[in-house]
Amino acid sequence: MTAIDVNSDLGEGLGLWRMGDDDALLGIVSSANVACGFHAGDPSIMRRVCAIAAERGVAIGAHVSYADIAGFGRRFIDIDPAELRDLITYQIGALDAFARAAGSRVSYVKPHGALYNTIVHHQAQAAAVVDGIAAYAKLPMLGLPHSIALVHAEAAGLTPVREAFVDRAYNADGTLASRQLPGAVLHDIEEITDRTVRMVAEGWVGTIDGSEIRIQFDSLCVHGDTPGAVAIARATRDALEREGIKIQPFAA
Repeated sequence: MTAIDVNSDLGEGLGLWRMGDDDALLGIVSSANVACGFHAGDPSIMRRVCAIAAERGVAIGAHVSYADIAGFGRRFIDIDPAELRDLITYQIGALDAFARAAGSRVSYVKPHGALYNTIVHHQAQAAAVVDGIAAYAKLPMLGLPHSIALVHAEAAGLTPVREAFVDRAYNADGTLASRQLPGAVLHDIEEITDRTVRMVAEGWVGTIDGSEIRIQFDSLCVHGDTPGAVAIARATRDALEREGIKIQPFAA
C-alpha cells in the first residue's frame, strides 16, 4: 500500500460547547467526517468546518447519525426504516449546502456511533441508510469491512469504502470492542503508531482477546473526540509517511 486516507470525526461541538480541536486536525487528516446536527454539530459549526476543510483541500464527508443529541448518537434507536432513510438524506443535504458555500461539496458519507455499528448486521437499517444516501447522490459510504451496509451500498451502485481504526480495539470477528470495556479506546501513541503501520504494511491487527485477524481497508480513522487526538493523528501521519506511505483522500 503506497497511499492511504486518514479521516477524523469533526465538528462535534454544539453552540458554545466544543469537542476536539477541529482546526489542528484539519491540518493533519485528508478527510473530515463532519457532524450534521443530529448527534452533534450546528449550522455555524458545520459552516466553519467546511470552510476550513475546503481551504486546506480536505475531503468533506457527512457524518450522519440517529437523532440523539443527548446520547451523542451512541444509543441504538429502533426507528422505522423509512424515517431513518429520510433523516440520512436530510443530513447530507444540510451539510452539502455549507460545503458548496465554501466551494467544495460532500464527497462521501460515514454513519456515526450506534448507527455505524448497528448497520454492520441490521438488514433493515443498513438498507435504509443506503437508500437515504442514494436518494441524494451516489456517494461512497464508509463502513466496517464485511458490514452488511457495504453489501447494500455496492448493490445500490454506491462505492463501499472499508474503514479501520487506529485508536479502537477490535473483537475477534472484526467488529469494534464496546467502549464500555477496558482497553476499548487506545491512548498510548507508540502502541497506536506501531499497530497502524503494521495494519497498513502487513494487513494484520491484534484483537482485545489477544488473537490476531486479517484486516483490509481503504481509510484509517482517528477519532476527534479521543483525548490527545491531535497528537495521535500527527504521530500516525508521521509514522506512515516515514514508511513511504502517502496520505491522500480516497474521494476526490
